[in-house]
Amino acid sequence: RRMFPTFQVKIFGMDPMADYMLLMDFVPVDDKRYRQGAFSSLRYAFHSSSWLVAGKADPATPGRVHYHPDSPAKGAQWMKQIVSFDKLKLTNNLLDDNGHIILNSMHRYQPRFHVVYVDPRKDSEKYAEENFKTFVFEETRFTAVTAYQNHRITQLKIASNPFAKGFRDCDPEDWPRNHRPGALPLMSAFARSRNPVSSPAHQNGTEKDAAESRREFEREAAGGTALHQ
Repeated sequence: RRMFPTFQVKIFGMDPMADYMLLMDFVPVDDKRYRQGAFSSLRYAFHSSSWLVAGKADPATPGRVHYHPDSPAKGAQWMKQIVSFDKLKLTNNLLDDNGHIILNSMHRYQPRFHVVYVDPRKDSEKYAEENFKTFVFEETRFTAVTAYQNHRITQLKIASNPFAKGFRDCDPEDWPRNHRPGALPLMSAFARSRNPVSSPAHQNGTEKDAAESRREFEREAAGGTALHQ
Protein backbone atom coordinates (compact mmCIF):
# COMPACT_ATOMS: atom_id res chain seq x y z
CA ARG A 1 0.00 0.00 0.00
CA ARG A 2 0.70 3.75 0.12
CA MET A 3 3.60 4.80 2.31
CA PHE A 4 2.45 6.49 5.52
CA PRO A 5 3.43 9.10 6.60
CA THR A 6 3.74 10.57 3.10
CA PHE A 7 7.14 11.89 2.03
CA GLN A 8 6.89 15.62 1.28
CA VAL A 9 9.55 18.16 0.39
CA LYS A 10 9.90 21.87 -0.34
CA ILE A 11 12.46 22.60 -3.03
CA PHE A 12 14.57 25.74 -3.56
CA GLY A 13 17.28 26.86 -5.96
CA MET A 14 16.08 25.37 -9.24
CA ASP A 15 16.28 27.13 -12.59
CA PRO A 16 12.63 28.18 -13.04
CA MET A 17 12.70 27.55 -16.80
CA ALA A 18 14.60 24.25 -16.78
CA ASP A 19 13.03 20.79 -16.66
CA TYR A 20 13.61 18.43 -13.74
CA MET A 21 12.57 14.92 -12.81
CA LEU A 22 11.97 13.94 -9.18
CA LEU A 23 12.31 10.37 -7.99
CA MET A 24 12.80 8.27 -4.87
CA ASP A 25 14.42 4.98 -3.99
CA PHE A 26 14.98 3.06 -0.76
CA VAL A 27 18.18 1.54 0.61
CA PRO A 28 18.62 -0.75 3.64
CA VAL A 29 19.86 0.97 6.78
CA ASP A 30 21.77 -2.15 7.87
CA ASP A 31 22.07 -5.90 7.24
CA LYS A 32 19.71 -6.94 10.05
CA ARG A 33 16.19 -8.25 10.41
CA TYR A 34 14.15 -7.07 13.41
CA ARG A 35 11.40 -8.29 15.69
CA GLN A 36 9.38 -6.79 18.50
CA GLY A 37 10.77 -6.94 22.01
CA ALA A 38 9.37 -6.21 25.44
CA PHE A 39 10.49 -4.49 28.64
CA SER A 40 12.45 -1.72 27.00
CA SER A 41 11.90 1.98 26.37
CA LEU A 42 14.04 2.15 23.22
CA ARG A 43 11.12 1.98 20.78
CA TYR A 44 7.98 3.56 22.20
CA ALA A 45 8.09 4.58 25.85
CA PHE A 46 4.33 4.38 26.19
CA HIS A 47 4.31 0.83 24.81
CA SER A 48 7.24 -0.59 26.83
CA SER A 49 8.63 -2.39 23.83
CA SER A 50 11.54 -2.09 21.45
CA TRP A 51 12.97 -3.25 18.15
CA LEU A 52 15.37 -6.15 18.67
CA VAL A 53 17.72 -7.69 16.12
CA ALA A 54 16.31 -11.05 15.06
CA GLY A 55 19.05 -12.13 12.69
CA LYS A 56 20.73 -11.39 9.40
CA ALA A 57 18.77 -9.53 6.75
CA ASP A 58 16.80 -11.43 4.14
CA PRO A 59 18.14 -11.42 0.56
CA ALA A 60 17.94 -7.97 -1.03
CA THR A 61 14.75 -7.12 -2.90
CA PRO A 62 14.80 -5.90 -6.52
CA GLY A 63 15.99 -2.31 -6.63
CA ARG A 64 13.33 0.05 -7.98
CA VAL A 65 12.77 3.78 -8.22
CA HIS A 66 9.55 5.76 -8.05
CA TYR A 67 9.19 8.75 -10.37
CA HIS A 68 6.94 11.55 -9.23
CA PRO A 69 3.99 11.42 -11.66
CA ASP A 70 4.40 15.11 -12.57
CA SER A 71 7.94 14.50 -13.89
CA PRO A 72 9.36 16.13 -15.89
CA ALA A 73 8.27 19.65 -14.99
CA LYS A 74 9.72 23.15 -14.90
CA GLY A 75 11.65 24.27 -11.85
CA ALA A 76 9.08 27.01 -11.28
CA GLN A 77 6.33 24.40 -10.93
CA TRP A 78 8.31 22.25 -8.47
CA MET A 79 9.25 25.24 -6.30
CA LYS A 80 5.87 26.92 -6.05
CA GLN A 81 4.41 24.37 -3.63
CA ILE A 82 5.21 21.39 -1.42
CA VAL A 83 5.92 18.28 -3.49
CA SER A 84 4.12 15.22 -2.15
CA PHE A 85 4.91 11.60 -3.04
CA ASP A 86 1.39 10.44 -2.10
CA LYS A 87 1.18 7.98 -5.01
CA LEU A 88 4.20 5.96 -3.86
CA LYS A 89 3.26 2.40 -2.88
CA LEU A 90 5.19 -0.29 -1.03
CA THR A 91 4.82 -4.05 -1.28
CA ASN A 92 6.49 -7.21 0.01
CA ASN A 93 5.45 -9.14 -3.09
CA LEU A 94 8.68 -10.12 -4.85
CA LEU A 95 6.68 -10.90 -8.01
CA ASP A 96 5.01 -7.50 -8.16
CA ASP A 97 4.60 -6.31 -11.76
CA ASN A 98 2.98 -2.95 -11.00
CA GLY A 99 6.21 -1.06 -10.47
CA HIS A 100 5.72 -0.65 -6.72
CA ILE A 101 8.70 -0.39 -4.38
CA ILE A 102 9.51 -3.89 -3.04
CA LEU A 103 10.72 -4.09 0.57
CA ASN A 104 11.28 -6.82 3.14
CA SER A 105 9.04 -6.71 6.19
CA MET A 106 10.72 -6.06 9.56
CA HIS A 107 13.75 -4.45 7.90
CA ARG A 108 14.87 -0.84 8.26
CA TYR A 109 15.09 1.47 5.24
CA GLN A 110 16.33 4.93 4.34
CA PRO A 111 14.32 6.80 1.68
CA ARG A 112 16.45 8.81 -0.76
CA PHE A 113 15.17 11.76 -2.77
CA HIS A 114 16.75 12.54 -6.15
CA VAL A 115 16.48 15.65 -8.32
CA VAL A 116 17.53 15.11 -11.95
CA TYR A 117 18.13 18.01 -14.33
CA VAL A 118 16.87 17.26 -17.83
CA ASP A 119 19.87 18.38 -19.87
CA PRO A 120 18.81 19.58 -23.35
CA ARG A 121 22.31 19.19 -24.83
CA LYS A 122 22.79 16.42 -27.39
CA ASP A 123 25.82 15.09 -25.52
CA SER A 124 24.06 15.24 -22.15
CA GLU A 125 25.28 11.75 -21.21
CA LYS A 126 28.76 13.28 -20.74
CA TYR A 127 27.38 15.36 -17.88
CA ALA A 128 25.19 12.71 -16.28
CA GLU A 129 27.12 12.77 -13.01
CA GLU A 130 26.64 16.54 -12.76
CA ASN A 131 22.95 16.60 -13.57
CA PHE A 132 21.48 15.13 -10.41
CA LYS A 133 21.54 15.68 -6.67
CA THR A 134 20.55 13.23 -3.93
CA PHE A 135 19.05 14.27 -0.58
CA VAL A 136 18.86 12.00 2.47
CA PHE A 137 16.87 12.97 5.57
CA GLU A 138 17.76 10.60 8.39
CA GLU A 139 14.55 11.40 10.27
CA THR A 140 12.60 9.60 7.52
CA ARG A 141 14.15 6.18 8.27
CA PHE A 142 11.53 3.56 9.04
CA THR A 143 10.90 -0.12 9.70
CA ALA A 144 8.75 -1.76 7.03
CA VAL A 145 5.92 -3.79 8.58
CA THR A 146 2.83 -5.64 7.39
CA ALA A 147 0.73 -4.24 10.25
CA TYR A 148 1.18 -1.11 12.33
CA GLN A 149 3.22 -1.80 15.46
CA ASN A 150 2.27 1.52 17.06
CA HIS A 151 -1.37 1.76 18.17
CA ARG A 152 -1.23 5.56 17.95
CA ILE A 153 -0.69 5.30 14.19
CA THR A 154 -3.80 3.12 13.94
CA GLN A 155 -5.77 5.67 15.96
CA LEU A 156 -4.47 8.49 13.77
CA LYS A 157 -5.66 6.84 10.57
CA ILE A 158 -9.05 5.92 12.04
CA ALA A 159 -9.52 9.50 13.18
CA SER A 160 -8.49 10.98 9.84
CA ASN A 161 -10.05 8.62 7.30
CA PRO A 162 -13.56 9.52 6.11
CA PHE A 163 -14.33 5.82 5.55
CA ALA A 164 -13.55 4.93 9.17
CA LYS A 165 -16.51 6.51 10.95
CA GLY A 166 -17.77 3.11 12.08
CA PHE A 167 -14.48 2.50 13.92
CA ARG A 168 -14.62 5.70 15.97
CA ASP A 169 -15.81 5.83 19.56
CA CYS A 170 -16.25 9.59 19.35
CA ASP A 171 -15.60 12.54 17.07
CA PRO A 172 -11.95 13.67 16.94
CA GLU A 173 -13.08 17.17 17.95
CA ASP A 174 -14.07 15.72 21.31
CA TRP A 175 -10.57 14.38 21.96
CA PRO A 176 -8.33 16.10 24.53
CA ARG A 177 -6.28 18.66 22.63
CA ASN A 178 -2.96 16.90 23.24
CA HIS A 179 -4.34 13.66 21.79
CA ARG A 180 -5.65 15.06 18.52
CA PRO A 181 -3.92 13.82 15.32
CA GLY A 182 -2.40 17.31 14.78
CA ALA A 183 -0.60 17.14 18.11
CA LEU A 184 1.33 13.94 17.33
CA PRO A 185 5.01 14.68 16.56
CA LEU A 186 5.30 11.94 13.94
CA MET A 187 7.93 13.38 11.65
CA SER A 188 9.65 16.55 10.51
CA ALA A 189 8.35 18.99 7.94
CA PHE A 190 10.27 17.08 5.27
CA ALA A 191 7.96 14.09 5.79
CA ARG A 192 4.73 15.60 7.07
CA SER A 193 2.13 12.98 7.99
CA ARG A 194 -0.78 13.24 5.74
CA ASN A 195 -3.41 10.56 5.69
CA PRO A 196 -2.64 8.82 2.38
CA VAL A 197 -6.05 7.18 2.25
CA SER A 198 -8.08 10.25 3.16
CA SER A 199 -10.63 10.90 0.44
CA PRO A 200 -8.56 11.29 -2.74
CA ALA A 201 -11.83 12.23 -4.41
CA HIS A 202 -11.38 15.62 -2.80
CA GLN A 203 -7.83 15.81 -4.08
CA ASN A 204 -8.24 14.94 -7.73
CA GLY A 205 -11.98 14.49 -8.20
CA THR A 206 -11.87 10.89 -9.38
CA GLU A 207 -14.27 8.30 -8.08
CA LYS A 208 -11.75 5.59 -8.94
CA ASP A 209 -9.25 6.82 -6.35
CA ALA A 210 -12.00 7.21 -3.77
CA ALA A 211 -13.07 3.60 -4.26
CA GLU A 212 -9.46 2.48 -4.04
CA SER A 213 -9.03 4.35 -0.77
CA ARG A 214 -12.14 2.75 0.68
CA ARG A 215 -10.90 -0.73 -0.23
CA GLU A 216 -7.45 0.11 1.12
CA PHE A 217 -8.81 1.17 4.49
CA GLU A 218 -11.07 -1.87 4.73
CA ARG A 219 -8.05 -4.12 4.08
CA GLU A 220 -6.09 -2.37 6.79
CA ALA A 221 -8.94 -2.67 9.27
CA ALA A 222 -9.07 -6.40 8.55
CA GLY A 223 -5.29 -6.79 8.93
CA GLY A 224 -3.68 -6.57 5.51
CA THR A 225 -0.36 -7.83 4.23
CA ALA A 226 1.06 -4.76 2.52
CA LEU A 227 3.95 -2.81 3.92
CA HIS A 228 3.66 0.33 5.96
CA GLN A 229 6.03 2.86 7.33
